[in-house]
Amino acid sequence: MNMNFKRKLPIPMEIKEQFPLSYKHEQMKEKRDVEIKNIFESKDDRFILVIGPCSADHDDSVIDYISRLRTVQDKVADKILIIPRIYTNKPRTTGDGYKGMLHQPDPQKEADMLKGLVAIRQLHLRAIEETGFTCADEMLYPENHRYLSDLLSYVAVGARSVENQKHRLTASGLDIPVGMKNPTAGDLSVMMNSITAAQHSHTFIYRGWEVESQGNPHAHAILRGYVNKHGQSMSNYHYEDLIHLAEMYEKSGLSNPAVLIDTNHANSGKKWAEQPRIAKEVLHSCRHSNDVKKLVKGLMIESYIEDGAQKPEECTYGKSITDPCLGWVKTEKLIYDLADLL
Repeated sequence: MNMNFKRKLPIPMEIKEQFPLSYKHEQMKEKRDVEIKNIFESKDDRFILVIGPCSADHDDSVIDYISRLRTVQDKVADKILIIPRIYTNKPRTTGDGYKGMLHQPDPQKEADMLKGLVAIRQLHLRAIEETGFTCADEMLYPENHRYLSDLLSYVAVGARSVENQKHRLTASGLDIPVGMKNPTAGDLSVMMNSITAAQHSHTFIYRGWEVESQGNPHAHAILRGYVNKHGQSMSNYHYEDLIHLAEMYEKSGLSNPAVLIDTNHANSGKKWAEQPRIAKEVLHSCRHSNDVKKLVKGLMIESYIEDGAQKPEECTYGKSITDPCLGWVKTEKLIYDLADLL
């Protein structure tokens, strides 16, 4: 085997014991989880915003950003429920580039996954303790979910992972909402199959255990656009796309039909400044069809302190080192605009 086994890493229980969640903050998470599930169950008509940097890079700037969200959340709490993105793993199309805080807790230094495991847990803990937000992360590595399982209120399964059996089975055992993105090639039946698998119970191997999952009734769709056979970005957030998805859900018999619209990635053609326009078009579609309104539970927005993106070796505070993001000034205005439209 052409691999160098460097060291054995601590198991999730050891990291959790070293960096525990207090009882007070555990209660806060339980309350948040119920609120979020109520939206997916149509018991609460507030709009979800899963919003934040493309990837978490520096803990101070991420917490600064989330603290700003806290101020805005308090002003729009009757209309919008914000779930900050703290994405600590970053899928890379070619495998190269910055892979997230789990791999490189300091983007300027070499990979160190032991420090990374500690860093991602401490960052999510800081978010809860300093802002009261429980956050979202991407489940890039299913076995790693347990390191953060007591801290997260939302999980996304990415476009490159959604066909993977382990992701689907692990999602079936989580007790928080899990969003399944459409695959990069755009086939919505793949996404719907993934939601079906996540909503069903399964027996499988997880972290060396034989486990039995109960099924996750809050597994749902995320539309993020796709890339056609010519390599061109194609969107799937328009009215016709949402009607089509509503029809697919109606035939599926799945629990809690729901979709979040990713306003970046292939939906924007990675033109980050288009996100406000896309967000408002989705709300316009909701006003034209009650079926669409019932289905669309919120948006997923890539946003940070500064507009755009930079290379990892650059050091502009609060500027993405992966996909370009909407800056804070535009983000704040967008959230207030959405609240007015809702």
